[in-house]
Amino acid sequence: MEAKYVDIHNQMIDECRKGSSRAQFEIYKLYYKAMYNTCLRFVKNTDEAEDVMQEAFLSAFRNIRQFRGEVSFGAWLKRIVINRALDVLKRKSLELEPLEDGRQVIEEDDYNETEVELKVEQVKTIIAAMPDNYRILLTLYLIEGYDHEEISRILNMSYAAVRTGYSRAKKKLMEMLEQKNVGLWTN
Repeated sequence: MEAKYVDIHNQMIDECRKGSSRAQFEIYKLYYKAMYNTCLRFVKNTDEAEDVMQEAFLSAFRNIRQFRGEVSFGAWLKRIVINRALDVLKRKSLELEPLEDGRQVIEEDDYNETEVELKVEQVKTIIAAMPDNYRILLTLYLIEGYDHEEISRILNMSYAAVRTGYSRAKKKLMEMLEQKNVGLWTN
């Protein structure tokens, strides 16, 4: 039997399943800021981020019976939010630049990602200014915490393409950081 994640908000989630608007509002208050910030990192427009977030919450509450508790409610909701944000980008015909589906996985650079956290606001600003394909990969991996396999499923890309794209995006990020004289690495 598969173990389920024990969510601290189970009672409110159960109330939401029963259609309680009070419980839905309580869940909304708990998660709206984090979900808005997630949306904003993808769509880069405050009004659009608000719309995406609202749509994601509506979708989550409409489909709450599909929440099985294998992960936290917040993780489940964040996945809905990210999918909605990516849908908006697709609808805007902002095609992600195709990434090569190479047979080899490019080795990770020698840079330590924990050092990036030292100047996270500067890094986030630079990531936000990057082309969509790089921005999305870096946001999903560095900020949202998804691994390459999860990103592969989210973006419907091969694992190798995600690894290659991430490696290129990280290299571009490094170049942009160096241009801005943001000293993060001691190599």
